[in-house]
Amino acid sequence: MPYETAPAPSPPSSPSPSSPLLAVSGGQLVIAPRTAPVRRASSNPYVRLLSTPGARAFTAGNLIARLPSGMFSVSAVIMIAGTRGSYALAGAVTATGLAATAVVAPWTARLVDRYGQARIAVPATAIAVLGALALLLCVHYDAPAWTLFAAYAATATTPNTGGMSRARWAHLHRGDPAALHTANSFEQAADELCFMLGPALAALLCGALFPEAGTLVSAVLLMTGVLVFAAQRATEPPVAPRTRTGSPLRTRGMPPLLAAFLATGAVFGSMEVVTIAHAGGAVLALQAAGSCVAGLLYGSLRPAASIRRRLLVCLTGMTALMSLPLVAAASTPSVLALAAALLLAGAATAPTMVTGMTLIQRLTPEGRLNEGMTLAVTALLGGIAVGSATGGWFVEHIGGVQGYAVPICAAALALALAAAGVRAPRER
Repeated sequence: MPYETAPAPSPPSSPSPSSPLLAVSGGQLVIAPRTAPVRRASSNPYVRLLSTPGARAFTAGNLIARLPSGMFSVSAVIMIAGTRGSYALAGAVTATGLAATAVVAPWTARLVDRYGQARIAVPATAIAVLGALALLLCVHYDAPAWTLFAAYAATATTPNTGGMSRARWAHLHRGDPAALHTANSFEQAADELCFMLGPALAALLCGALFPEAGTLVSAVLLMTGVLVFAAQRATEPPVAPRTRTGSPLRTRGMPPLLAAFLATGAVFGSMEVVTIAHAGGAVLALQAAGSCVAGLLYGSLRPAASIRRRLLVCLTGMTALMSLPLVAAASTPSVLALAAALLLAGAATAPTMVTGMTLIQRLTPEGRLNEGMTLAVTALLGGIAVGSATGGWFVEHIGGVQGYAVPICAAALALALAAAGVRAPRER
């Protein structure tokens, strides 16, 4: 019988993470507990931000709910103009909705601060969705024109989903300015992404399916997103106890900051109208793309200590970069040159908005955060309306190229207002 050579003993190896460890305890062989391997924290600030427990869930719901913000007005204009044959009527209806939002939104935000996000956001969204569906039915069944105004005005109860998301980040990372800076940058990039994709999606739905498709899909996305967002109760900021805290408007430094937001909105509104008149709406997406990328890069940097100085630097950069579209349009008829100028011009808007929103958070009294941020958004919307009207007047009476001077003047006004009246608050 042949002999077999015994195999050489293999060197001891460390057990795999899934294998148990054996130990002797009290003369018996037992399985010793094994500690989980330590994971190194990612160096990417956005990975760390979204690793916050519950953050991905409420962010997903908020993004779904925020996408319709870039769809509603475009869908309404296409739907009304396509069926009634009047862009004047379509513009008047959407302007009425914007004015109603400016009045109602701060009150909705105040209720959110007082009673909680889930208790207010869901019924407020349901009212807005019913208004959107009523508008759809009124257009489809050729109801009188006044019903369109009434129906679209009901959508003003739409809660400020971006503000509620920022309030959650402020609650989860209170006392951590670096994390809040990254969170505000992420939210601003999300805003730009939604306003970049929303109009294109609305136009595609209305053109490929039927005129009411954009409004219908917007309503479904809004209700679905808010329900998902509100269901994440673990990350919802607690309701602050009832206090005699005054309105954020009475806080020192808030009125001039809101005035700067108003002028910044005029930059966006005038740039949109002038560019559409000069080169069409497609190239506007490049400005939003430049802002989105700049916002993400800005959020990965460590912010300077003085937030007031940061705001002034950002506004100075925005004023300078807004001159690029004017130079490109005046020097060459090339749409590519204008597109590149818009891409670079958009690079300053997101850092400006991120810094401004951070300052709003610091100035707003405790328990009124949603109201404070909604006031900022309302100021932006008012500025967009003023800028759109001013830019349209310049295009019609002076010239399309000269219209690019309006956003430059608006940015310079925002810089002057911030330099004159904005003061950095004390750290809380």
